[in-house]
Amino acid sequence: MNVPEILERKRDGRENETDEIAAIVRGAVDGTIPEYQISAWLMAVLFRGMSPRETADLTRLMMESGDVWAHEDLGGVPLDKHSTGGVGDKITIPLAPLVASVGVKIPMISGRGLGHTGGTLDKLESIPGLRTDLDASEFRATLLDVGFAIAGASRQLAPADAKLYALRDVTGTVPSIPLITASILSKKYAAGVEALVLDVKSGSGAFMRERAAAVDLARVLVAVSRAMGKRAVALVTRMDEPLGLAVGNALEIRESLDVLRGEGPEDIVDLTLALGAEMVVLAGLAGGRDEARTQLEASRRDGRALATFRRWVERQGGNPAVVDDDSVLPAAPVRRDVESPLDGVLVRCDAREIGFAANALGAGRTKVGESVDPAVGIVFARKTGDRVARGQTIATVHARSEAAAAAAAARVVSAWEIGEAAASRDPLILETLE
Repeated sequence: MNVPEILERKRDGRENETDEIAAIVRGAVDGTIPEYQISAWLMAVLFRGMSPRETADLTRLMMESGDVWAHEDLGGVPLDKHSTGGVGDKITIPLAPLVASVGVKIPMISGRGLGHTGGTLDKLESIPGLRTDLDASEFRATLLDVGFAIAGASRQLAPADAKLYALRDVTGTVPSIPLITASILSKKYAAGVEALVLDVKSGSGAFMRERAAAVDLARVLVAVSRAMGKRAVALVTRMDEPLGLAVGNALEIRESLDVLRGEGPEDIVDLTLALGAEMVVLAGLAGGRDEARTQLEASRRDGRALATFRRWVERQGGNPAVVDDDSVLPAAPVRRDVESPLDGVLVRCDAREIGFAANALGAGRTKVGESVDPAVGIVFARKTGDRVARGQTIATVHARSEAAAAAAAARVVSAWEIGEAAASRDPLILETLE
C-alpha cells in the first residue's frame, strides 16, 4: 500500500477506499506507518472531511482493531449511554443504576476528565475502594450480577482509538466530526453494545459550543450507528451553565445519591429521566417514553435504584456505606462562600470558566496522567434566572487552602453576568434525533 498516495487522495478531497483506511488504522496500531504520516492524514481529514461511507468504515475498522466483546445470555439488549462532556455532568452516575433497576443491561465504558470537563471514572473513584480497572471477566461478572458495570477502556478495546487520539490531541485535529464519531462509537461497540443513547452537549461548557455543530455531530453519530447495524438515539442538550449544583468529584457523587433517593436538582433529574426513558424504550421494556419515565420514577421512589447502586458499589470493591452516610467520601478542609457583588438577576454563566476554576482547585487535570483531588470543587446555591442580593451566597468553594479558595471564588464571580432581568433560555433538551 502506497501511503503517500493515500494521503494525497484525502488531501485533494477524494474518498479513501476501505482498504486504504484499513492500512492507516493497521499502521497506527502496529507502528508500521510513521506518526508523521498518520498525523498528515488526520490533518487532511480535518480539512477535507469524510463521506458517510468513509466514516462508517473508519469506525468499524477501529472497533475491530482489538477485542470485540459479546454478551450472550445477558437476558436483554446490551445498551450504553455516552455524553460528549460538560461541567457538572454527573448523569451517568445516577442513570446507570436507575435504568438497570428496571431491567436494562448496561455494559458501560467510561472515561476520565480532560480540559474543563470532568470524567465519570474520576468521580466514581472518589468512593473509597471502588475499582474501575476491570478485566473482561470481572466486567462480565458485575454486569450479570447487578445489571450494569462501569469501567475504563482496556488496551485491548479499540487500540486504534488510543493511538489516533494521542496524535489528534497534539496535532490540533481533535475537532473533526468524522474523527470524533469514530472515536466514540468504536469503543462503545467494541464493548458489545447493540444500542446507544447519546447526549450531545451544546453551549459555553461544551466542546461543541455552537448548536449547529452539535446537531451535525449528533446526526452523524446516529447515521454511522445505523450503518453498523446498531440502534442509536441522540439528544442535543443545553450546556450553558453547570448541570446541577455540584462541580467536583466527591461533591458530584453526593448529588447523584440525592437523585437516586428521589431528590436532587431539577435539571439533573429531568435529564437523567429523559436519557433513561430512551434507554428503556430501546431495550424494549416500555412502549413509549412516558411509560418508561413512569417506571424510572417509581424506582426512585421505592428504593430500587438506590439498592442497585449499593450492590454495584460493593461488587466493584467500593464501600457501600456511602449510600447511607456520604461522610465516608473525602472532604476538603477549607470552605469559602462566594458572595454576589451586586443586586440583580443571574443572567448567564460561563460554564467553561467554572470548569477551569474547579480544575485549578485540583478537581480535574490539564494533561493525561495527572492525579485529581476527589474532595475539592464548587457547590452552587443559585442557578441562572435566580434573583440575588448583594452579599448573598451564590456558591461555596471547597479547597485545600485559603489561597486556592480565594482564587476560585474570584473566578466564580467573574463567570456570572448579573443584570436587571433574566434572559430567555432554551429548553434543556434542544433536539432529539433518531
